[in-house]
Amino acid sequence: MFHLTTALDAASAVPLYEQLYESLAEEMRTGAIPAGTRMPGKRRLAAELSVSVNTVDAAYQLLAAEGYLESRERSGFYVQEYLALPIRPAAPPPAALLPQPEAGPPVQPVRYDLSTRGVDPALFPFRTWARLQKELLYSSPELLTHGDAQGDIELRQALADYLEEYRGVQCRAEQVVVGAGLEYLLGLLAPLLPGPAAVENPGYPRARRVLENNGVSCCCLPVDADGLSIEALSRSGAAVCYVTPSHQFPTGATMPAGRRAELLHWASRRPGERYIIEDDYDSEFRFDTRPLPSLQGMAGADGPVVYLSTCSRSLAPSIRIAYMVLPVQLLPAWRAAYRLYSSPVSRFEQQTLARFINEGYFTRHLARERVAYKARRDALVRALNAAFAPGELRFSGLHTGLHLLAALRDAPPDAALRAAAEAEGVRLSLLSDYDLTGSACGLAGTLVLGYGSLADDACPSVGETLRKVCTAARDASVTV
Repeated sequence: MFHLTTALDAASAVPLYEQLYESLAEEMRTGAIPAGTRMPGKRRLAAELSVSVNTVDAAYQLLAAEGYLESRERSGFYVQEYLALPIRPAAPPPAALLPQPEAGPPVQPVRYDLSTRGVDPALFPFRTWARLQKELLYSSPELLTHGDAQGDIELRQALADYLEEYRGVQCRAEQVVVGAGLEYLLGLLAPLLPGPAAVENPGYPRARRVLENNGVSCCCLPVDADGLSIEALSRSGAAVCYVTPSHQFPTGATMPAGRRAELLHWASRRPGERYIIEDDYDSEFRFDTRPLPSLQGMAGADGPVVYLSTCSRSLAPSIRIAYMVLPVQLLPAWRAAYRLYSSPVSRFEQQTLARFINEGYFTRHLARERVAYKARRDALVRALNAAFAPGELRFSGLHTGLHLLAALRDAPPDAALRAAAEAEGVRLSLLSDYDLTGSACGLAGTLVLGYGSLADDACPSVGETLRKVCTAARDASVTV
């Protein structure tokens, strides 16, 4: 007679066939029913267990479907070979039972967010965006299907037209690639690049990390008042140069036309073997002067410049739409590598942005944002000038973007500034935070103050709080 180690319970809420399946599967896993065993016939086992034949048949079919049994014609069911699962390590004790670290000083809540990535969500065009997207949801069910790997053609054409008019970019829609953020696009671009890359120092740490994560070695080159040093670039042996020429991040320097021409000459000396990546991350926010045309526009559609930009600052970081303009000579390699990919950006978001641009809402939205952010920048500078002694702060990088630099006279050590800012609940960066090598000179004592997410009425309080931060940092450094 066939015996189960676990009895079937007719009163259980679990069906009998499932109980039988679980019991047999466990005995096969443990070896209680060894491989090669011929299982009892369905009628015989049903009689022995006092269940219906259908119950046994259902359990056998489940076991066969999962590979525990093999059905052999005119012979019955046989147990298959089963390799026991590896022994799992003992589960760690619950966190409550682990020894707890000694309590440190309480972390202050963030009162003022002066990080460089902040934007003001109150400026988002909620009503217009929602209306356009709602219309698309009801009128365009085809947007539920897969789209082009490079992005919907309507958005790519809208971006190409916008970039030509406002940034002087020379391109066709087929050169535009839409992606979920600059990091995503840069990660896809990296394997197509011909060699090591030069990045700015101080510079954008994420760009270097993405390039290196994707197999592109990087060297860090110094930045002066006109941007990246072309002399250092020529000596570096780099085949690719990553720059932020319109508003160098984080120093705020603008690369003048002469330096841009030098950079383009550097790339043109080895056609197809050297490329420039132009990160135009916040050129929409130029407050006091007309922006220089893009580097890509100077080079032309057939030039060696990859143009990158994003909607994270002009709209919102959560709308993960960034875009890249590829040189014509890189398009075949791109399509060979990625034509089978799917776009990571929702087609509804893409089409909403396309309509937002084509119907003129985007340029009007940017105009409103420029007015609001310029007023906030001016209010912050006034507040800082009122809070600090004359000549104690030297400002730079005011003309473009959503952050400014404030260099302190007789500055305390940066470590003391960081600690004092945290104690006051101020989230900010220091220029030395963007030193990619740890050896750049002259970066200490400069605050990098983002005002994108700062409330307008908070500026006077921010000025006084930053003065307290600097005072506390000086006192702490003297004590040490």
